[in-house]
Amino acid sequence: MIPVTLTTHSRLSSLDFDDIPFGKVFSDHMFYAEYNNGTWQKMEIKPLQKLEIHPSNLAWHYGQSIFEGMKATKHIDGSPMLMRPEMHAQRMNASAERMCMPTFPEEMFVEAVSQLVSIESAWIPPAKGSALYLRPIMFAADEFIGVRPSEKYIYIIMALPVGPYYSTPLRLKAEETYIRAADGGTGEAKTAGNYAGSLYPWQKAKDEGYDQIMWLDAKEKKYIQEAGTMNIFCVINDVVITPKTSGSILKGITRDSILKILSAEGYQVEEREITIDDLIAASNDGSLTEIFGSGTAAVVIHVKEVGYQDTTLTLDPDTFKIAPFVKNYIDSLRDGSMEDKFGWTTKLTQSTAV
Repeated sequence: MIPVTLTTHSRLSSLDFDDIPFGKVFSDHMFYAEYNNGTWQKMEIKPLQKLEIHPSNLAWHYGQSIFEGMKATKHIDGSPMLMRPEMHAQRMNASAERMCMPTFPEEMFVEAVSQLVSIESAWIPPAKGSALYLRPIMFAADEFIGVRPSEKYIYIIMALPVGPYYSTPLRLKAEETYIRAADGGTGEAKTAGNYAGSLYPWQKAKDEGYDQIMWLDAKEKKYIQEAGTMNIFCVINDVVITPKTSGSILKGITRDSILKILSAEGYQVEEREITIDDLIAASNDGSLTEIFGSGTAAVVIHVKEVGYQDTTLTLDPDTFKIAPFVKNYIDSLRDGSMEDKFGWTTKLTQSTAV
């Protein structure tokens, strides 16, 4: 068991479960660990607190910072639930390797998440589609100015009660000027710089009335990659298509779950390259019936419009069938109201320590 120091002043009573601003409310505790002299040490769960960081912190100057995003939900019997935590551990370590950072033991990752969620189970919102969002983060901790990998790192897992990430279908702008990632780059890693680089084109798209970016490939600017911070799916002639991951696209865990669920349910699914021109042609001949994004935060979100040059693709989310099916499927797995045929979910013991 990981050593635990409990807070003496819980903030839970101040939380309005019917009005939770996304990303702004944090639970009482966090997991904390340090990497030094080649080993992870000082692992503990303690009250959430600010850190004292030197101005020369390597992460701030040279970008060695990675993170994960996952959710804990409530089973219909009230028990806290996790879904595919080992996949998040594996992806966190893949990001670490790409950013020249130490990996974190996968079994310790799952233990830390499980123990933290058990302690913070009262913070999990009860409404379907809501969750306790978990944010593991690792960053360089050396006090040094110079381009090299850090020798020290800090690892934290925070917890945030959240409602649905998006409440309405999205308008996407297919971006022709700016790129998210290129082959050989860091597109597969959940590293801070990937998201920092997306902010300027996203802001420009917002100024034009869009909600998010539809990212195209870096070389030819025609192959669809992602939608904002999500993987993307489209349905053409009843075939569910998502871009194949090739080094510049994040290997989404929700994406993987959707592919497995739909395949098991008899849907035809394809992981392959698809161009913006393919999408326009399918829209023109009526074979394009759905576009939706997927990710831990959003789960599944409908897309109602895509803008590209002088062309606007318009869809009617009220007619979507596959996107709402798979969203309800995942939400039902997360609250235990549907049988878990895949063995993805883990029911935890609810701690009574707090």
